[in-house]
Amino acid sequence: MSDTTQKIHSEEAQEDVRVSVPLEIFKATLPYLFALLFVAVAGYWLIDPAPPKKIVVSISKQDGNYQAFASLYDALLQQEGITLEIRESDGPLQSLGELRKENTGVDMAFMPGGISTLESTVGLVSLGSLYYEPLWIFYKSQRKVERVAALKNKRIAVGRPGSGTYMLSMMLLGAAGVTAKNSTLIESGDEEAADALRRGVVDAIFLSGVPTTPLIAEVAAMPNIALADLKETEAYSRQFTFLHHLVLPEGALSLENNIPPQTVNMLAPTVTLVARESMHPALVYLVLKVISRVHGGAGMLQQAHEFPSEKNPDFEMSKQAAHFYESGPPFLDRYLPFWAATFVNRVLIILLPLMALAIPLSRVVPAVYIWLIKSRIYKLYGELRFIEMQLRNAGQPVDSTHFRKELDDIEGKVNNLKLPVAFASHLYELRSHIGLVRAKL
Repeated sequence: MSDTTQKIHSEEAQEDVRVSVPLEIFKATLPYLFALLFVAVAGYWLIDPAPPKKIVVSISKQDGNYQAFASLYDALLQQEGITLEIRESDGPLQSLGELRKENTGVDMAFMPGGISTLESTVGLVSLGSLYYEPLWIFYKSQRKVERVAALKNKRIAVGRPGSGTYMLSMMLLGAAGVTAKNSTLIESGDEEAADALRRGVVDAIFLSGVPTTPLIAEVAAMPNIALADLKETEAYSRQFTFLHHLVLPEGALSLENNIPPQTVNMLAPTVTLVARESMHPALVYLVLKVISRVHGGAGMLQQAHEFPSEKNPDFEMSKQAAHFYESGPPFLDRYLPFWAATFVNRVLIILLPLMALAIPLSRVVPAVYIWLIKSRIYKLYGELRFIEMQLRNAGQPVDSTHFRKELDDIEGKVNNLKLPVAFASHLYELRSHIGLVRAKL
């Protein structure tokens, strides 16, 4: 054989070795790669499902503040790729009912304080109190009202049934002994109640709303109408723990006209954003960031950063909200957009099971790889041993031609066997053993 021919054969052999090594490794690791891929995909979709792209909030159509805040939430959430669907209800009781039912699709609702005394709150959690919503008691100013009991025997507009104003006014009146038996309780909406007070049809009205509500300022500016300054606010706030004793400063509603003309003691529940306990944690944190931006400022009745917070004992605070108010948003949410933080969090969640699977696989794969390589040699050894057993059992004379042909076939398979260099010694051993059997012929 010429030097050129030998060089060609040598290069072919080296090429065979280079090709066989990665191929064998790939074959050995392929099942485990599939297993890791399956665990990764299953974990990504099942262990922590992707958050929905839409949140549904139920609000009372009777409250313009709820409408305004929900619209602002929607604008901020859309910047993160999330849509807020606003569904109107006839009042907080209906909103609470829709939130409790699984098939309505409602995720959140605005709830005034005191609502939990009327309905079950199982499966619902608070994302935080948003702001104070005072109860305003306006009355004809012929005689000063400093106690709720002073409204006995009067004509009183108590709000529309099902509304937060109605529920709160009935609680306060009932505690003071003012009932339908000794007074005239008129069920009406806010606009109708204000008009009735203007025309003298009623003696007092109950309204709910923030100080900037236009109707509040309108009623306060009516001639011969006063705002009740209750001396018993502290007693009410202790009997009804969801109520807070607030002091409205002089001139808070109008500095120009000095309305009210003196400080006023008021009672106010907080409006709370309530959600299903099953709401996706990523969406909960996103909503918490949004309401912190919207409600974190100072106002006539609140200090800066006083809201959102845990001020309503009606609902248990969600775990995410409790952590958020104590430590702020999660680390990734502080520096990454919502979609990026969500993706990274989900990836991190599946890394642990992947590592748990990868560590034992790192020990198993090399052993399986070695077994796959040697199994080819063992197969040929099995054929060689079969021939040797035939020689032992064969009579004399031995048909050497038949056995030589079978040995040549095995040796040909050995020569065509492509193994990594590390296993080349096994091939030389096999050839020598073939030679030993051939020597017996």
